[in-house]
Amino acid sequence: MDIEDELQATIADMVQPGTGILAADESLPTIAKRFKPVGAESTEETRRAYRSLLFTTPGLGKFISGVILFEETLDQRADDGTPLAQVLAQQNIVPGIKVDKGKIPLAGAPGDEITQGLDGLAERLRVYKGQGARFAKWREVYAIGERNPTQLGIDANAEMLARYAAVCQEEGVVPIVEPEVLIDGDHSLQHCLEVNEAVLHAVFHALHRHRVVLEYMVLKPSMVLPGKLHPARATAEQVAAATVKVLRRAVPAAVPSINFLSGGLSPAEATANLNTMNALFSGLPWALSFSYGRALQEPVLQAWAGKAENRAAAQQALYRRAQLNSLARYGKYQPELENET
Repeated sequence: MDIEDELQATIADMVQPGTGILAADESLPTIAKRFKPVGAESTEETRRAYRSLLFTTPGLGKFISGVILFEETLDQRADDGTPLAQVLAQQNIVPGIKVDKGKIPLAGAPGDEITQGLDGLAERLRVYKGQGARFAKWREVYAIGERNPTQLGIDANAEMLARYAAVCQEEGVVPIVEPEVLIDGDHSLQHCLEVNEAVLHAVFHALHRHRVVLEYMVLKPSMVLPGKLHPARATAEQVAAATVKVLRRAVPAAVPSINFLSGGLSPAEATANLNTMNALFSGLPWALSFSYGRALQEPVLQAWAGKAENRAAAQQALYRRAQLNSLARYGKYQPELENET
């Protein structure tokens, strides 16, 4: 199979009706932070047990077509000794890998950050592919403030995303391009719309410069939301309208799927916003789907609480959350479904 066929096959497996992507790529400090409130200690074994629990959830492949893994997880095995990437493949779920190395302050742009990890990326991708990974993910982060993001920040981050995506495609790995505009702050919905539009325009200009084939990538953007500290909350209808407006202005039709990040939203909010977009806007050129981390895993962690005896209840929580988001892909989710078991 040549590289183009490889990319096409991976995209076809990732972008299926009614499915989305589970983000399970938390770094060591982040997963420790997630475990702490439920009383679970973050050790290599508890992380392995937890992620094994996620990936062996019966029937998960009906609603989840891809999982983003942390590097450590590619080396880990399920309780029966099967490599976790293989466990996913057995459920017809595509294994992927987070490849960025975290963010640092961007020189010359106070308040902006830039993500590291391009050095040696091609070599790392070859290793990850040998371990079963077929797609990758790279995240750039944009904080909204009085002076941020700066134009330098927007341009520099776009360049990093494009360079990463180009390397991925050259290695036969589908890139997920994740420009995350943070929900922190007191900015308005309109201000967030303007920042998202500027960010996405810059990202797609950079992708074009680097000859990234848009048909063989997935976009993982933020929804357009007012900041957490803004006095006015936005309805799901307002979020949907603002988000789709930005996407129509900035995202080429060639992109097959837009899989939103949940970015600090509650599980119910993330599902309701996605549902409203799909219910109100038909005929869009891309699939509108999900690539949630916390918004899929929060109920699972609460049910699990680090205890092996809670495994079945935790898997049931993941199955249910994934099922509700699958309904949202069709615009068929209803808030009252949250109370059903």
